[in-house]
Amino acid sequence: MSTTSAVTRAAKSSTGSGSFILTASSSRARDSALALIRDRGPGEDDTSIPTEVKVPILQEFYRHIYNRDWHYSCGTNNYKVLMDKFHHVSTAFLELGEGYQKAIEEITRRMGAGMAKFICKEVETVGDYEEYCHYVAGLVGYGLSRLFYAAGTEDLAPDSLSNSMGLFLQKTNIIRDYLEDINEIPKSRMFWPREIWSKYANKLEDFKYEENSEKAVQCLNDLVTNALIHAEDCLQYMSALKDHAIFRFCAIPQIMAIGTCALCYNNVNVFRGVVKMRRGLTARVIDETNSMSDVYTAFYEFSSLLESKIDDNDPNATLTRKRVDSIKQTCRSSGFLKSRGYHLDKSPYKPILLMIVLLLVAIIFGVLYTK
Repeated sequence: MSTTSAVTRAAKSSTGSGSFILTASSSRARDSALALIRDRGPGEDDTSIPTEVKVPILQEFYRHIYNRDWHYSCGTNNYKVLMDKFHHVSTAFLELGEGYQKAIEEITRRMGAGMAKFICKEVETVGDYEEYCHYVAGLVGYGLSRLFYAAGTEDLAPDSLSNSMGLFLQKTNIIRDYLEDINEIPKSRMFWPREIWSKYANKLEDFKYEENSEKAVQCLNDLVTNALIHAEDCLQYMSALKDHAIFRFCAIPQIMAIGTCALCYNNVNVFRGVVKMRRGLTARVIDETNSMSDVYTAFYEFSSLLESKIDDNDPNATLTRKRVDSIKQTCRSSGFLKSRGYHLDKSPYKPILLMIVLLLVAIIFGVLYTK
C-alpha cells in the first residue's frame, strides 16, 4: 500500500462521510492534515490513559509528526488502527512542501495545547465551551482554510468564519453524543457547559433518568439554540468556495449538522440511545449536494423542520425561533431555494409504496374475481 493511500484510508475511517471527497489538488496535504487531527482524537478521548501521560503527549504532538518512528497505541477500532500506523501519517506529512508542513504544525501545536488544557479543566462557562470547541474544531477550520489558500484553489477565508465552520460541527456532535460521553468507561466525559445545564439539573448525569425528561429536553433545546448561532457564518463561508471538491467536502458535513440539530431538538431519545439521521437521508444529502442552491435548500428545509418542533412553553422558544427565522431569511434572500422534501423521521416513499401494494392487491382480486 502506498503512503498516500494508507493515510487516506486512515483518514476515511476516522473522520466520517466528508473524507472520501478529497480528490482535488493538494489532497495529500488535506489527507495528512485530517489524519493528524484525528490522531490526537484517540489520545484526548481515551479516558483509560492517565492524565500525567496524556497531557505531555498532546502538548508535544506537533513535534512527533516529524518523527517516522514515533507511535503511541491507544483508542479503539479505527482510531487504534490510525495510531498504530502513525508512521504512514508522518511519512506523508514529510513529503509535503514546507509551506504545508508549517501550516499543519502550527495548527497541531495550538490544538494539542488546547486539548491538554481541558484535560485538566472542566467546561464550566459558555466561554469555556466556545474555547474548547475552538481548540478541537475551530482550529481545524483555520488549518483547512489555510491549506485551501496555499493550494491556490480558494481565497483565504476570515478566521471568524473558519472558526464557525468547526464550532457548528463540534457543538452538534457534543449535543448528539450526550449519552455516549456520560456513560464513558472508566470515566465520564462531560462537554456540556455547566453554565447551561445547571439551570435544569444538579448533576449532568441526572438527564439520563426518565423522571428528569422535561428538564433534560429543555437543556437540550438550549444547547441546540446555542449551536444555531453559527449557521449563517457557515453559509457565508461556503458561498465563497470555488473548487467543487472542496465545496462538497465542506458542505456535506454542515448539512448533516443542521439536519442533526433538527433531529435532536426537543427529542428525548438523545438521553435514551443513539440518535442519527437515517441512512437513506444521509445518502441523499451526499448525492444531492453540488451547489449553494442545494445547501440553501437543505438549511432552509431542516430549519423549517426544527421550527415545527418548537414548543411555546420551552424557556428558549423565542430565541430559538429568532435564530431559525434568521437562517431561513438568509436562505430565502439567496434566491436559490428549490423544493426538495427532506424527512427526518419517516421515508416519503412509504405511503406511495403502500398505495402501489393496495393497487396490486386490487388488480389481483379483480383478475381472480373475473375468472
